[in-house]
Amino acid sequence: MRANQATAEVFFTAFKSLQNKEKEAFLEKIICDPELREDLIDLALIKEAKKVKGKSISAREYFSKRRRAGKAA
Repeated sequence: MRANQATAEVFFTAFKSLQNKEKEAFLEKIICDPELREDLIDLALIKEAKKVKGKSISAREYFSKRRRAGKAA
């Protein structure tokens, strides 16, 4: 497991251990941050798009192209 995957796993495990009200508070903070909210929406769209046949693109590549195009929030 790579370092970034291990770090993500630690944060995800910590999140899952929170009480429901704590989870809601955390998610609200993420959703209230415009940049993070946009990233979540993009990731959801990418996940759905992967179900459609076509050229494969990673989230990292997508965000890189988006930022170069000046469309990042």
